[in-house]
Amino acid sequence: MRAVFVQLQVSPGRTYDVADELFKREVASELYSTSGDYDLLMKIYIEDDVDIGKFINDNVANVPGIMRSLTTLTFKAF
Repeated sequence: MRAVFVQLQVSPGRTYDVADELFKREVASELYSTSGDYDLLMKIYIEDDVDIGKFINDNVANVPGIMRSLTTLTFKAF
């Protein structure tokens, strides 16, 4: 299982709606509100044999209100 971080840019006024929907889908291990270009930072764990792009597409990117996402893969914990 690997940790993947996803930053989400959300339509104005929709951050709480998006966060609620992600929790309903039980996708996020951790979910934070952030400052800057992206509104939310989500940490998810994905099984090693699962296609990350397909997982994000099927479970995250289709949430109404998400305008853009940025996925960061992790390789080794120190």
